[in-house]
Amino acid sequence: MAVTGKIDRKYMAHYIDAGSLCGGLTPKYERLGKDLEEYNVELNPDTETSKNILGESTFKHNGYEVSSDADPFYADTTSDLFTALQKIVDGRLKDDNLKTKAVEVHLWTEATAGKYEAYQQECYVVPTSYGGDTSGYQIPFTVNYVGERVKGKFDITSGSFTADSE
Repeated sequence: MAVTGKIDRKYMAHYIDAGSLCGGLTPKYERLGKDLEEYNVELNPDTETSKNILGESTFKHNGYEVSSDADPFYADTTSDLFTALQKIVDGRLKDDNLKTKAVEVHLWTEATAGKYEAYQQECYVVPTSYGGDTSGYQIPFTVNYVGERVKGKFDITSGSFTADSE
């Protein structure tokens, strides 16, 4: 059943494909949020406003540099995402080892056969530090989105994304 009225935050779900990090070949999506009180996808618009000698203002929008921060991210030995992040930290891995896919799932929409409206996008998952305090071992990270978003459906039971047909 679709949500009506004000939408609670829990209905905007964010998944990271932990199975494809570090050269992995089997997609395995893990939902973010267990230890997060807040998670925002920052659009970071690249805009310019200028005024010419006639006093006319112009506006130019060059696109977005989208990113988000998962902080804190507590290490959990049952998490595939933790395993990949630890491998990245230990090996100081970079480039395509950090490349995977992220999916945003709109759980407030009507599900069709258990699948919800979703958007998938390639991204790079970059650990920003590791350690933490007495609350537990942490590896916070930044998600840097690249490329075009692909609209489709996400099956939250199987953890699979299917792109819509053109």
